[in-house]
Amino acid sequence: MTELDHPTDLSEGEDLSRVSRRTTVRTEPILNYHLVLTKECNLNCVYCQEGQEDWAQTEVSYSLDQLEEFLRRDRTPITLLFYGGEPTLRIPLMMDIMDRFSDARFMLQTNALLLDRIPERYVHCIHSILVSIDGTEMTTDFYRSDGVYERVLHNVRWLREIAFEGDVVARMTVSEQTDIFRDVTHLLELEDPPFDHVHWQLNVVWDAEGNWTNFNGWLKNSYKPGLRRLATYWVNEMHGGKVLGVVPFLPTMYSVLTGKKSRLRCGSGIDTFAIHLDGSIGVCPISPDWEFSIVGHIGNTKPEDLRNVMQVNEPCPSCDIFDICGGRCLFANRQRLWGEEGFSKVCGTIRHLVDVLRQSENEIQQLIDAGVIELTDFQYPEYNNGCEIIP
Repeated sequence: MTELDHPTDLSEGEDLSRVSRRTTVRTEPILNYHLVLTKECNLNCVYCQEGQEDWAQTEVSYSLDQLEEFLRRDRTPITLLFYGGEPTLRIPLMMDIMDRFSDARFMLQTNALLLDRIPERYVHCIHSILVSIDGTEMTTDFYRSDGVYERVLHNVRWLREIAFEGDVVARMTVSEQTDIFRDVTHLLELEDPPFDHVHWQLNVVWDAEGNWTNFNGWLKNSYKPGLRRLATYWVNEMHGGKVLGVVPFLPTMYSVLTGKKSRLRCGSGIDTFAIHLDGSIGVCPISPDWEFSIVGHIGNTKPEDLRNVMQVNEPCPSCDIFDICGGRCLFANRQRLWGEEGFSKVCGTIRHLVDVLRQSENEIQQLIDAGVIELTDFQYPEYNNGCEIIP
């Protein structure tokens, strides 16, 4: 009988986190599944489709028995990443899943407005929590609605008060009102509450019309110089022995320092998939309506058949920084919603990021050689936690 053969029976008062963190020596590669718990959301952010779409289906229609039967077909470890919509709108479902698959590793991506409604013993068995917050109060509330910034910080303080030991990641969406240096450093420097890491994704997936007024000007005058300034700040902090948790910098710099090649860093189509509301399996949680992205169904697919089922197309594999970037985004690579010119502009932002980091390679290597910092400081994440890495 495997760990997934039956739900865990908890005796009254037993700590779920202790049960879920039992360790077993395993050597198989991990499969990761984004579990879309609902399409409903309690926000209507200016850059997001979730609150604007009238979805034909908003709730899970498969049973947990079906999910268990699917997961049991693979004897390897699994990571389950709770996703939405807003997953905390379905806390009872989340709890049922955590009870049933107690040996899985759990991640949560949330807007954090309802975070403190999750019972503490369930919170403590989550490995990483990605909290949507876009920088300063001004930036966050502009994109996400008035009062969101303070509510998010209130609930992250609650995580600290209950001694949550997992990784708390500030996950930013970066668009035209963002000053990348100002907004990232604001989150890095917060002390009440502190975030462990800061990640960002560029708002460059959906059609640019309505999302941007001057993308080219923003790149030239704000994002690219701000990224260079942020990298300088990041390296300067290393001289004091501190490697700040800037997610797009950490593993990218590790590849620059070591020459270690990376495939698509989010794992989409390789070892990371989405289980949609109807039980269909997609390569990415954002693309259930695109036929190309659906690669199976929990009712008739073997997990072993999912591995490496889809990879990025040209021009990515022939790019000279492909082994560092990995292809950035499978969905964008396949759909090109911004057209070829827009696709190239977004690629240019990644090339700029890599170039900026390469310029600090020798300085960082000297700090490693001197024992001020360690190479392992750049090894992130421990497990795929939903951070795409490449913005």
